Amino acid sequence: MDAPIELLHGVTEATVTIAARIPGDHPSAAVLGTGRFGTGSVVSDDGLILTVNYVVLGAESVLVVDAAGNQHQATIAAQDFISGVSLLRIDADGLTALPPGDSRDLEPGDAVFMVSGIGNGERRATTGVVATMERFDAYWEYRLDRAIWSTATNPGLGGGPLCDVRGRLVGVVSLNLGNLSRASLAIPAENFYDYAEEFLKNGRRVSRARRAWVGMFCHELPDRTIVAGLIPGAPGALSGLQPGDVLMNVGGRLIGDRSELYEMIWEHEPGDTLELTVYRQQKAATVSVTLGDAEDFFL
Repeated sequence: MDAPIELLHGVTEATVTIAARIPGDHPSAAVLGTGRFGTGSVVSDDGLILTVNYVVLGAESVLVVDAAGNQHQATIAAQDFISGVSLLRIDADGLTALPPGDSRDLEPGDAVFMVSGIGNGERRATTGVVATMERFDAYWEYRLDRAIWSTATNPGLGGGPLCDVRGRLVGVVSLNLGNLSRASLAIPAENFYDYAEEFLKNGRRVSRARRAWVGMFCHELPDRTIVAGLIPGAPGALSGLQPGDVLMNVGGRLIGDRSELYEMIWEHEPGDTLELTVYRQQKAATVSVTLGDAEDFFL
């Protein structure tokens, strides 16, 4: 894709860099650190910024630097733990906002590009094509039923815009994965646009059922799913789950892959007690977990 210079310049003008400071005692600090940096997309000319939630999760202060080098203190306007997007607000007007797009209009082979901050007020862009729109699940109890996998590699800080050939915002760049023909993953932008009014009114998606949560990290091997780690103070750690436990079944139902494990957990509600059978020290053990809610825990 040979994006016109004017198009790239317009998208660059609508990106910001983000620096977040997180207290050392916040539950996310041990995993994500206390100083985080990211990129964001201006989605309204009066100061709304869209980015990934992990950049600002637990932040006590957020500094946003726009394309002109102006610094703004930001507040967190909304967070969505299920999709992984976050919305910031700065006191500014007359900003350049990206036009909204819809990843549901994309097909494999369509050209896309991304712009990311790299520090010192600089931006870089890369181009590629959509590889697939398949589901994605991660080791931290996270799944996107529909994700944008593209061959464009994120050139800088996460959270920036993925745009179509018309410069419309179709995704929020999340991860570099390094998979063959799938260099990066983006969260579809409609996870914000479809619920923008709800986010701004409530700070989250209240119309969706709360999601049960264990607070564990899971690695998926060809024939098993293993507990790789536990968040201190979260339901899994309090229940007696241990790193290295092989997860065998949930409520008496055999586990298939990691995505199926998550689905079994999400069939329940926060506050429910769930029986997990694990294989530990060459024998089976049953662990009763009182399920929690990640939003309640981290906020």
